[in-house]
Amino acid sequence: MPPRLKSALMRILQAGPVVFGVVVIGFVLTRALPGDPAVYFAGAAADAQSIAEIRAALGLDKSLPQQFWIYLGDLARGDLGQSLLTGQPVAQDLANRLPASLELTVMALLLSCLIAVPLGVAAATRPGSWIAPTCRVLVTAGVSLPTFFTGVVLIYVFYYLLGIAPAPLGRLDFLYSEPPHITGFYLIDAALAGDAETWAGAFRQLILPSVTLALFTLAPIARMTRAAMLSALSSDFVRTARAAGLSGRSVRYTYAFRNAMLPVVTTLGMVFSFTLGANVLVEKVFAWPGIGSYAVEALVVSDYAAVQGFVLAMALLFVGLNLVIDLAYTVIDPRIGFEGA
Repeated sequence: MPPRLKSALMRILQAGPVVFGVVVIGFVLTRALPGDPAVYFAGAAADAQSIAEIRAALGLDKSLPQQFWIYLGDLARGDLGQSLLTGQPVAQDLANRLPASLELTVMALLLSCLIAVPLGVAAATRPGSWIAPTCRVLVTAGVSLPTFFTGVVLIYVFYYLLGIAPAPLGRLDFLYSEPPHITGFYLIDAALAGDAETWAGAFRQLILPSVTLALFTLAPIARMTRAAMLSALSSDFVRTARAAGLSGRSVRYTYAFRNAMLPVVTTLGMVFSFTLGANVLVEKVFAWPGIGSYAVEALVVSDYAAVQGFVLAMALLFVGLNLVIDLAYTVIDPRIGFEGA
């Protein structure tokens, strides 16, 4: 077996206990939520007998160990349960909503990296110029401004005042029909279907929410890029490269930037994981049908299956993302070696 494949399988096996721990914690915490799913499902006019019957039908009348054992059996069959909120299987709800959140998060991070990485590099290599204070201002603003406030301001300016942005009505305006479902990503599906009009409509809907998230996520990326570049530029190998007569551009981008990318990639992975699970405010402001808003709505009504499915999905995504980051390390700097990453 190739060493990289073997190491990847070992990391997946090592993540097993972590995922199981997340399953246990998610199960226990959902049972600690205030409220009773049976009461919500029965309705406000239901009597005690009806509520008890519904509790029995949902399996909530059993002890916690029995409920957990049943839950593990369902997970082994790939059954995440049925959502009380939507009446659909949780796996289907997650499959429908996760691409929306991923598309928004990936677009925001791409935009953020296009701004934050060059800005951080310039702030580190030109400390006496206007770029360094500009970087500090953007970082401070990105951290300080709440995402819902930024989103509301952008809607007010570009939709209400200027009229150049589409209405914040989700992934597509009502004038367009959804592209054929292939991947769940509207931009990809519309491109595969050759529907340029729907692609343009989906892209326009993405602009304001992705800019809102990008303003929030560029702060840690720009800060880490600047700090990593400053550390790399002051290292011994950079001084040696300069003493050998290499050009300043070659030293900055061939040696310093490549080594500085390692902590930046780590930060990017952490920001991606956090943003994917914490972009619920942006989803609410822009009526975005993502996984974050789904989880909050499930929490409000104590929808155990939906909350547990959300927690498990985020854990699996985090494990997969860590594996991708390990692979990216070996691409950026082959000296690390995958087995020691």
